Amino acid sequence: MVKSAAIRVMLVDDHEIVRVGFKRLLETSDDIIVIAEASTGEDAYTMVQEVYPDVTIMDINMPGIGGLEAIKRICKRNAKAKVIALTVHETEPFPTRVLDAGAKAYLSKRCAPQELIQAVRKIHKGGTYITARVVKEMRKTPGTENTALSCLSAREFQVFSLLAEGRTPMEIGEDMNLNHKTIHSHRANIMKKLKLKNHVSIVHFAVLQGIVEE
Repeated sequence: MVKSAAIRVMLVDDHEIVRVGFKRLLETSDDIIVIAEASTGEDAYTMVQEVYPDVTIMDINMPGIGGLEAIKRICKRNAKAKVIALTVHETEPFPTRVLDAGAKAYLSKRCAPQELIQAVRKIHKGGTYITARVVKEMRKTPGTENTALSCLSAREFQVFSLLAEGRTPMEIGEDMNLNHKTIHSHRANIMKKLKLKNHVSIVHFAVLQGIVEE
């Protein structure tokens, strides 16, 4: 039986089987209940304002605006929002970018099951949480100043990530509610800063940096 004061969680991941697994895991604890699920960043942003979860667990790589932009929008609208980023990305610049966007916790999907439950409880009480594996990686490149992508602004990094996933400037513009000409401008700045020549080189660079898989 779930306690009346249970922590109300919303799960956001574009894979249903992943959400099912996390829901079963979380609800093994009688002080946590999953009240809502979403498969895109857009849906998450809308649902947060409808169901008011205590904690939102968010994947980063999803269709549409993606998790990073969703976190940014959610936290901009409500500075007290408590978001946990749960992702496969363990290396910079992802942790710093996500935490700068407003997330209160950053966990690897390779973390132990009990660690996710621990993170939910901790940030619900007002704390923060970064999985040990990620902390170790962040210490290798403190502040991301030593990473190849540190020269990109937050918006450029977001556009870069979406381009690396194969999105077109038109698609990215529609997802982010920006004119596609603005996205083209960001792409031009990205290629100039990273000294890349075309879209193929963007994808190749992203693979080398571990942003996307081959």
